[in-house]
Amino acid sequence: MPSVRICVLFGIISLPWLLSGCGGSATQSFIAKDEPWRSSEERACLAAGVVRESPYIKTKLSLGGPGACGAEQPFELAAVRNGNVTLKPVAYLRCPMIPQVNLWVREVIEPAALRYYNSPLTELRIAGSYSCRPINHAFGAVLSEHGHANALDVSGFVLANGKTVSVKKGWRGDKRDQAFLREVRAGACHHFTTVLSPNYDRNHHDHFHVDLARRGKDGLRTVCK
Repeated sequence: MPSVRICVLFGIISLPWLLSGCGGSATQSFIAKDEPWRSSEERACLAAGVVRESPYIKTKLSLGGPGACGAEQPFELAAVRNGNVTLKPVAYLRCPMIPQVNLWVREVIEPAALRYYNSPLTELRIAGSYSCRPINHAFGAVLSEHGHANALDVSGFVLANGKTVSVKKGWRGDKRDQAFLREVRAGACHHFTTVLSPNYDRNHHDHFHVDLARRGKDGLRTVCK
C-alpha cells in the first residue's frame, strides 16, 4: 500500500498546529508546534560553552528527519563523568540535555550504586535518544521530545562488579533492585522536567524516560511518575 501523506498547513485551519512527517510513512506522521523557546534555550546553552567536544562528545551536522525534528547543533554522547560512565549505544542529544544527564549520574545514580551494591557505576544502557517520531509512535500524535533530541530512555545500569540492574526486571523484582531504581527515578525528577517510569504506563514498562520539555503557560510544570 502507498504511504499515507497528510499535511495540514499553518493558517489554513484555526488550530496552531503544523502536521509534519509529510513525505515519510504514515506511521511517522505527527503534530509539531512552533515553539521558539527551543531555539533560544539551545543557543544559550551553546553560547555558554557548557558542552564541548571531547573524546566522548562529538558534534553532529544533522540527525535526519523532517524540518520539525532534530536540533540546531546536536551532539553524539558516548560517555559522561569524564568517560567513566559509558552510554551504550551512544545517545544523540541537544545541548541542554547533556549537563543534566551528567548531573543525574554524578549526584544520583553513582551514589545509589555505591550505597546499594558497593560497586561503581560503569554504564548506562540506552533504549532510545533521538528519533523523529510521534509520542509512543502513535499516528497523528504530537511530536515526541525524542524528535527534538530532548529526551533519553535508559533501560539498565551496569556496575563495575558485573551486575546489571534492569528496569524491566528490577522494578518489581529483587527488593534491593527496587529500592535502587526508585531512588534513581526520584533523583531524576530534580534534573529533568519529565520523568516516566514503569509506574506511568505499559509503554514505559522497561525503561526510564527523561526529558526537558516545557509545559504550562509558564513552562514550569513538571511530570514525575
